[in-house]
Amino acid sequence: MELVLIMSDIELGKRGEKIAKWHLVNKGYKFITSNWRFGHKEIDIIFEVLNCIVFVEVKTRSDLNIIPDLCIGQKKQDTLIDAANSFVDLYNIDKEVRFDVVLVGIKENTVKINHIEDAFYPTL
Repeated sequence: MELVLIMSDIELGKRGEKIAKWHLVNKGYKFITSNWRFGHKEIDIIFEVLNCIVFVEVKTRSDLNIIPDLCIGQKKQDTLIDAANSFVDLYNIDKEVRFDVVLVGIKENTVKINHIEDAFYPTL
């Protein structure tokens, strides 16, 4: 009898966030925190690199087809921007801010990562 385990979306997402964190730390990013919340708003991972605070949204898929369609609509961008503003205000941060997206594809024992720097910009 063959046993097949199916990873839930939450488990898949957490695994993707761990992979994204590992990837960025290996690129020289300094980890600050993960799953930072302000009310109902959440930022997946926050890093510092080159005197810049980087707010990272991680999107994980259960296949390797991670085309950078950005899977992040305007509403999600606005939520991330609001949360980032709260973080900057709360900790009195006087550094540049950047929004990155890390797309992670996981299929069996293969992982594909696509890191998009400056994925979007706050609109005025």
